[in-house]
Amino acid sequence: MAFRCEADRFETEAQAIAGIEAAGMHALAFDFPAKQGDWHWHDFDSEVWVVSGALGVVFEGSDDIVSFPAGTRIIAPARVIHREIHDDYRAVIGFAIDPATLTQPIDKPPADLG
Repeated sequence: MAFRCEADRFETEAQAIAGIEAAGMHALAFDFPAKQGDWHWHDFDSEVWVVSGALGVVFEGSDDIVSFPAGTRIIAPARVIHREIHDDYRAVIGFAIDPATLTQPIDKPPADLG
């Protein structure tokens, strides 16, 4: 697996935000709808703190869905090709850079990874 995770890391959204801010990252909370996503990558390091539901991820080279349930902190380095397959979930994302400076699109196609 290309992401690292810590299960049962926290219990509340406030704890997630505090943990992200203590690490010097920018915290933003999001509600994510159910998704059967395409393969993509991101050009920034991030942390995903799953507040409710579960995030499902498939990594390049595998067909297995890795499920990250509520309370999990995921350390997601840049440039990892993956796709998301999940029901609705809520998470606080910790961005290593100011979210206002993120390049678009956020989900970059594998062909652009050079």
